[in-house]
Amino acid sequence: MAVFPSKKYRGAADTGSFAAKYRAMMAKRPFLLFGLPFMSVIIAGSFILTPATAVRYERHDRKVRQMSKEEELGVGRNRRKVNINEEYYRLAAKDLDSWEQKRVKRLPGENDGIL
Repeated sequence: MAVFPSKKYRGAADTGSFAAKYRAMMAKRPFLLFGLPFMSVIIAGSFILTPATAVRYERHDRKVRQMSKEEELGVGRNRRKVNINEEYYRLAAKDLDSWEQKRVKRLPGENDGIL
């Protein structure tokens, strides 16, 4: 039985070409040709995208401004004083026994729930 060599046969035309040199380098150092460029692209992309995301969040912060509770409730303008006793008597004076149930108008095509 014949013994086959471990190295693949390369013709004379392939020995001096760029592809042959590249294949030889890949066999010796795969990290330098694949891993290092990949890692460098990931790290460089991180540094390049950081200012872009900062601009995005700054623009969002300019649009959405945090309001204080007073601004939110409109306390500064047309505010009436609230007295618990007055509110109690005002609600107690309402007639809660005579009321009528009304159906909410449905959107066109929406199921109204009537069987």
